[in-house]
Amino acid sequence: MRQRHGWWLAAGVAAAVWVQTATLVAADPAAPAHVVPKLDPVEMIKAGGAIGYVIMGLSVAMIALIIEHFLSIRRNALMPPGLAEEVHRLIGQGQFKQAEQHCKEHPSFLAYVLGSGLAEVQMGYAAVEKALEDASTQQAARLFRKIEFLSVIGTIAPMLGLLGTVWGMILAFMEFEAKANPQVSELAPGIYHALVTTLQGLSVAIPAIAAYSFFRNRVDELVAQTSLMAEHVFSGYKRSIALKAAAREAGKRPEPHA
Repeated sequence: MRQRHGWWLAAGVAAAVWVQTATLVAADPAAPAHVVPKLDPVEMIKAGGAIGYVIMGLSVAMIALIIEHFLSIRRNALMPPGLAEEVHRLIGQGQFKQAEQHCKEHPSFLAYVLGSGLAEVQMGYAAVEKALEDASTQQAARLFRKIEFLSVIGTIAPMLGLLGTVWGMILAFMEFEAKANPQVSELAPGIYHALVTTLQGLSVAIPAIAAYSFFRNRVDELVAQTSLMAEHVFSGYKRSIALKAAAREAGKRPEPHA
């Protein structure tokens, strides 16, 4: 009970002091108005120092990677229109060499997967299916390695920002300690400059991680679509192999005696 009364008493004293201070400030016309400083982008860039410029370099690399990924990780880029239909038609006609050549003339994710399957057509559909799976896995890994740089930037940028902040705080406290009669307000500019690099690092890390997640989901989706399309291209070949096997099996059966 006493503890509760103590809390109420402390709150009342704090409120009284706040009201008295506000009244005195309002009554004193000569009291200087509080000016809120504005953040100047140019000043923030300069305050970042060498580490800030490194973070800016990472931001430029991030923007370049995002633009490149938007152009290269697209459905039409990985699966050119008309490629699957043309290869399917050539396979249906038994023109495997022409189908393989057509894939080489249209380099892409789908063309590489189909070309790997066409290289194994003489070994049967089981070998073709295995080649399709291996090629799809290999190309998917290549795409994932490609977008992994965004994840690296998203991880390194805030760590660099934290490094710059710690270094700036060290310098600020060293300068604060060297003064004869230091004031607490004199420490604020040093802390402000120290926190700039953290802000810069987070400003780069957040969009980098978001872009990495977006492209990772897009790669997953396009890889699945490409694998299904490749299997559909060889569906006619699979059916013909199955029919030939069934015909051979029927030819081996002995004819019933009368």
